[in-house]
Amino acid sequence: MRRLRMGMIGGGPGAFIGPVHRLAAEMDREIELVAGVFSSDASRGAAAADAYRIEPARAYASLDAMFTAERAREDGIDFVSIVSPNHHHLPAARAALAAGVAVMSDKPLTATLAEAHELAALVHAAALPFGVTYTYSGYPLVREARARVAAGALGKIRKVVVEYPQGWLAGEAVGKQAEWRVDPARAGLGGCIGDIGVHAFHLAEFITGLSVVELLADLGAVVPGRALDDDCTVLLRFDNNARGVLLASQIEVGELNGLRIRLYGETGGLVWYQERPNTLTWHTLDGRTEVIHAGGSQLGPDAASHTRTPAGHPEGYLEAFANLYRDFAALLRGEPAPLLPGIAAGVRGIEFIATAVAASREQAGWVKL
Repeated sequence: MRRLRMGMIGGGPGAFIGPVHRLAAEMDREIELVAGVFSSDASRGAAAADAYRIEPARAYASLDAMFTAERAREDGIDFVSIVSPNHHHLPAARAALAAGVAVMSDKPLTATLAEAHELAALVHAAALPFGVTYTYSGYPLVREARARVAAGALGKIRKVVVEYPQGWLAGEAVGKQAEWRVDPARAGLGGCIGDIGVHAFHLAEFITGLSVVELLADLGAVVPGRALDDDCTVLLRFDNNARGVLLASQIEVGELNGLRIRLYGETGGLVWYQERPNTLTWHTLDGRTEVIHAGGSQLGPDAASHTRTPAGHPEGYLEAFANLYRDFAALLRGEPAPLLPGIAAGVRGIEFIATAVAASREQAGWVKL
């Protein structure tokens, strides 16, 4: 079975997420990065090609150049990963789909809701595999939590609390990674809500299997002069009448990447914390607490099949990312990958961002999602 060949759009020098995508994609030796449009600057593109150890000739200056050249090769790319800032996502995906190339896109799907709907139509028309890297859905114990909720371990879900605190934007936004995230022209309509709040939202719906039907949002730009939100509080109502709260912030000094979700049902509760991802805590109504370990023999098939090491050997962010690429490789080979977020999950995330931003700006109270 040959390795699938990946092209990358974005991920040039100074980028954080490009190398992460490359490492994750290649972890299981099913995929190899072979080409890319890493930067609009030729010298930076060449530097990226050297860093990624790919042929200099396959560092292209434009999307058209890459798709034209790769189509003419016997060993041309099978798909592209879009790892550029949000405003690039739609034009990059549009060009790929027009060239008949499958797409793995970073989140959020696009910069605006209109763009998301346009892209969804293009994906459906092209009938090509399309994935979205909601990274945290790749963690084995997140998938275990989803399976246990679906099996009724908590009974009917009553309460969902999902938090995503960071502190790295509490001061002036300095550096490439910070600057584009606070720029509406590049980040799109949401700041913190689009960068990390959408991860929390997807995690809540992914694990519970429920849909948010209403929300009440309070989004703020706390740092003076900032145009986009950096602190978010969103109350949620789910389609089974459960209530929830989503807290996302990038101005909480001292916080690193503290994504945490707590689920409470009629008969139990589940807690998962991204900074300690190898344990899942299960509380039962009779007072017992069970700690479920990644790699343990008690895991169901969804978690076990995406675990690489025995219990006690920690797995984390890169492995979760790699699980999404493993799922995407299965799609490209014509196999099922039901847990991989696709175009519908991408559009859903943009709908959440757009609704929360508008509701907060207009002080509209509870609004339908």
